[in-house]
Amino acid sequence: MSQSGYDVVTVGHILLDLRFCVDRFATPDRESRISSQSHGVGGSAANVAIGVRRLGGRSTVIGKVGFDDFGKNALEDLVREGVDVSNVKIQAMNGKTGFTIVIIDSTGQIIMYGHKGVAEELLPEEVNTSVFEKTKFVHIASLRIDTATHAARVAREKGAFVSWDPGRVQAKLGLEKLRPIISLADLVLPNEIEVREITGEEDLRRAADALLEAGARIVVVKRGGKGVYVSTRDEEFEAPAYLPGRVVDTTGAGDALAAGILMGLKRYPLRDAVRFATVVAGIKVTRLGSHEIPTMQEVEAELRKIGFEPQG
Repeated sequence: MSQSGYDVVTVGHILLDLRFCVDRFATPDRESRISSQSHGVGGSAANVAIGVRRLGGRSTVIGKVGFDDFGKNALEDLVREGVDVSNVKIQAMNGKTGFTIVIIDSTGQIIMYGHKGVAEELLPEEVNTSVFEKTKFVHIASLRIDTATHAARVAREKGAFVSWDPGRVQAKLGLEKLRPIISLADLVLPNEIEVREITGEEDLRRAADALLEAGARIVVVKRGGKGVYVSTRDEEFEAPAYLPGRVVDTTGAGDALAAGILMGLKRYPLRDAVRFATVVAGIKVTRLGSHEIPTMQEVEAELRKIGFEPQG
């Protein structure tokens, strides 16, 4: 794969998700029965890389895991999905792979407890930036700001389209500290809470404008069941959420949307790429597991059902 290049290189967290399904969330001093449990690779960078593969693209992930069972399980899942893991760093000495405990109730709502482990210890100099010469898109997700900014800068220098998903932790740093990476991003993908935390603006339009003024070219605000709000220097629009069935698990919905937008932009203009992505994310939330993104064939079948007609 590395000889022919990639469609998307992802940079960020590779974690193991430990999933527990319950009828209802427990309250203090009250037990809630676990109806099922499972585990699988998670973390935004891993999820998007898998999503790209399932949507017919070629991907590699840059991240860090420990030399332990969780790391082994995560890498096995990535390899099984066809993601190139040759750029993953394995910290053999005292390195613990990060994990997320995901508790999912009967309505598909989630509670998460996270330990990032060595995923957050990926240093700028550990990023194999030579692969950026072989890709169309570089997607940076939920990663420490020094490494994220370094990756974005080199990716732009090598001519790649840079997308950045700040994640909950980085969003709390605020606009001034995040301005260096925002200025390097072609696409910024925060959710509603994150965009307000970054900018200090409650109004989504003003918040998006602040990111555009800081240098972003496209801002896509993820709004869950309310769809997405998109703003560029030339236009703004909203796209409704798409839900083809019952909500089972909302973890990874934002990553499914990101993979959908990037792969959509290979085929369509922005509006159609976003609509394509909402269908990808909508199918994902009907399935258990943060990386259970549909295949291109499944998405295309759903698009035919709704009469999707691209503008471009």
